[in-house]
Amino acid sequence: MTMDKKSFFGVAALVGAAAAALAAYNAAYVVDEAEQAIVLQFGEPVGEPVVEPGLHFKLPFVQEVRRFDKRLQSWDGDPNQIPTRGEQFISVDTTARWRIADPLVFYQRVRDINGATRRLNDILDSVVRDHISATDLTEIVRSRDWRVTEEDLERMQLAAEGEDQALLEEVQIGREEMVRSILETARAEVPDFGVELVDIRIKRLDYVRQVQEQVFQRMIAERQRMAEQFRSQGQGRAAEIDGETERLFAEIRSEARRQAEVIRGNADAEATRIYNEAFGADPEFYAFFRTLESYAETIGQQVSLIISSDSDYFRYLRDIGEAGQSPAEP
Repeated sequence: MTMDKKSFFGVAALVGAAAAALAAYNAAYVVDEAEQAIVLQFGEPVGEPVVEPGLHFKLPFVQEVRRFDKRLQSWDGDPNQIPTRGEQFISVDTTARWRIADPLVFYQRVRDINGATRRLNDILDSVVRDHISATDLTEIVRSRDWRVTEEDLERMQLAAEGEDQALLEEVQIGREEMVRSILETARAEVPDFGVELVDIRIKRLDYVRQVQEQVFQRMIAERQRMAEQFRSQGQGRAAEIDGETERLFAEIRSEARRQAEVIRGNADAEATRIYNEAFGADPEFYAFFRTLESYAETIGQQVSLIISSDSDYFRYLRDIGEAGQSPAEP
């Protein structure tokens, strides 16, 4: 069955319209605000980079679009062991922020993000190593405007030999200036592959394990020395307190003994006064009482006393004996 001319032209028109629509679809492309693009023809870039967002056109089926991110990219280097100018090995961990500044050069030199990362690894690691190796540790870890006084050292109890002097040293460059110098040096090298380095920072500085152990041992020894110093001061203060306590105790005991002697003397005087008043009222009774006391003190089981019977020593005994005899019978 043959197709008439009208039907043929209708089908051709339909196919032509479909082909034109497909060609128009393939020719148009949209660039997002966060993107930039280059147009490739048979794998080679043509024209200028497309950096403005919106609708753009290319040759259909012949050209293709390669898009690149405009936003900041993150680079994190691996921690490296680097010696300072004073031959002190430290571990340096750095990070940076960068973006694609020229997508055409970027594509021609490094192709993609992975290629750019490899180039940044080489450049940034080398620049950081060169600057760290040419700088003293004090300049790396301290800011230029940071100052330490003798009073600060005393307050912080940092008296380890050499450390106090290191803290008192004036910083000539400082960490911020060193990082700024690293950024300027690296910026001068990265435009060769269409990249703009926005910022670079040192995330962490630390001693390597061997040096770190030595530092820890020195810190432990210093703290032990400080503990011994505090302990010695405490023992000295305790001895002072004990001595003062003994002195106060001796003073109190001496004063108590003195007061006791005074009270005892006053009591003896008062007792003597009372005795005198009592015995003064009857002298004969006083003589009798004292004689009886002398009997108790002089006559005992092991005492032999030879005196005459008419002695005054036995006067009261004799008088008692005479008083106890019955009257003589007539």
